[in-house]
Amino acid sequence: MGVVTAAGQWVGAAVLIMSVTGLLKGVVRVVPLPVVKGIQLGAGLSLILGAGSSLLQPLHWGHPALDNRVWALIAFLVLIGTQKLSRFPYALLFFILALLFAFIQVAISHESLPWLYAWHPRFVMPHWVGNGDSPALWMAIGQLPLTTLNSIIAVSALSQDLLPELPTPSVTSIGISVALMNLSSTWFGSMPVCHGAGGLAAQYRFGARSGSSIVVLGAFKLVLGLMFGETLVDLLKHYPKSLLGIMVIAAGLELAKVGNSLNQGATDLWNTAAGQGLLRQRDLSDDERLERWTVMLMTTAGILAFRNDAVGFFAGMLCHGAYRLSERLTKRYSHRTFSTEHEALLH
Repeated sequence: MGVVTAAGQWVGAAVLIMSVTGLLKGVVRVVPLPVVKGIQLGAGLSLILGAGSSLLQPLHWGHPALDNRVWALIAFLVLIGTQKLSRFPYALLFFILALLFAFIQVAISHESLPWLYAWHPRFVMPHWVGNGDSPALWMAIGQLPLTTLNSIIAVSALSQDLLPELPTPSVTSIGISVALMNLSSTWFGSMPVCHGAGGLAAQYRFGARSGSSIVVLGAFKLVLGLMFGETLVDLLKHYPKSLLGIMVIAAGLELAKVGNSLNQGATDLWNTAAGQGLLRQRDLSDDERLERWTVMLMTTAGILAFRNDAVGFFAGMLCHGAYRLSERLTKRYSHRTFSTEHEALLH
């Protein structure tokens, strides 16, 4: 546990430094929007693939009676049948149903039901540096690209896509939030945490679209942790994977959908009209549309193929850079050709 704690604190310290020095802002300025969209699309598809392979695929059709593919099919049909009903409390209803199933499963298996058990804080000494290979530091280095890309940059961009009428949180504020969480709570046994784009997409998809909704959710989790603590483990172990899997798929779809605005309505396509102060969307040529689409898909392909956001990020940036290099070489070659022809005509 000390190694995991130290890894979270290494990541928190690195993110804090990048936030307060303005390095995160600099990264956002140089990363093209198609790469960001590719990260979001890749994260969404990763959620869907993960839910299908680890939660739904192992299920059977008939057993166990309260967690099988039939229940997954029912949850899916209700999900797609109510997607136009914005006020339908899908998540609340199926969360209550899942808890009921979990309680029944715990009672049948004669395991321990949750009871009042006040949380006792315990201090965890982090192992920042090992005797030889410093595993915590290597874990942090591996996690840092994912935290920076998916939990900070993608979250800020997704907030702007989903809630354009509200002020968009900056990457600096999100980064400081992630850093403070990991530098404070891990001392008391908390797992390293971050703001995930998938979590934001899930909250938006199921109706949590205001600041107060997040406060209520956080207060609810805090009360559960302080009042019941580890006695919740057996109950959570029996939470139906059939219902959870469908909700994860819904969150993944919501996150992946933001790729739809890449060539129509994306934030980097809006310009201020000269002398009018009005925002107008820039028209893209067919070649520009194809280029942006290719960069986004290259980023997504890297994420899915290697299951690593950093690989997808570098693949997308290399693809974008290749387009820019080709563009410059084409202009330079065309200019030289024109100059040669012009000089020949003068003679």
